[in-house]
Amino acid sequence: MADPTTTALDADVLVAAGHRLTRTVDALEPDDWHAPSLLPGWTRSHVVAHLALNGEALGGVLRGVVDGETVPMYPSQQRRDDDIEELAAAERSNLRDRLLASLTTFVEAARAVPEHAWSGRFDRTTDGPSLPLDAIPLMRLRELEIHHADLGAGYTSADWSTAFAEHVISSMSRRLDPDQGFRVAPLDASRTWDVGEIGEDSRVVTGPVTDVAWWLTGREPSDQVSCSRGALPMIGGW
Repeated sequence: MADPTTTALDADVLVAAGHRLTRTVDALEPDDWHAPSLLPGWTRSHVVAHLALNGEALGGVLRGVVDGETVPMYPSQQRRDDDIEELAAAERSNLRDRLLASLTTFVEAARAVPEHAWSGRFDRTTDGPSLPLDAIPLMRLRELEIHHADLGAGYTSADWSTAFAEHVISSMSRRLDPDQGFRVAPLDASRTWDVGEIGEDSRVVTGPVTDVAWWLTGREPSDQVSCSRGALPMIGGW
């Protein structure tokens, strides 16, 4: 995987991530679709439905930019949740087709956005927060890679590149606001990260960079992730 640490993400990175996901989805047996994923309360069908709808939603935002229209990502959080439930219950062939179409149409939409237009912003929902447009390519890459691993179907965070894992850690270290700050010092990364306010006695979390990145998204940590003092800090779900 190419270095995804800039907002000017090469579309080929997204295409490659989509191909990896497609191979995993195509290898699922009929009974696999409704088996539990690694996300509480979601089957693998829910994960695939979410990825399809996320691609459609972000692609819709970008097509609106090209057309000079302001299009929110989702009409509302409730509508987003309801749509996932509805699509997850669809025939697996229909669900697969929606996923594959979304992978293609999102990349096409991203490639059509003029360079100057990436400086704009978009709304996640009609009454939700405003976000920078140039964050969308990396948002989509995170969705594809993290939720691909959430399928629990062979692809794991160990398959992530170091560059992507470091990007995830950078993103989560800015997003998280723990009661007690801590430092993240992966064994095989090029740098360390501070999560929250830290002091001289702050805890240090270490382990393989891909394992640490996975844990920081709120997933179950591997036994390779450890803390310099006491239990690992609590991380909310992503």
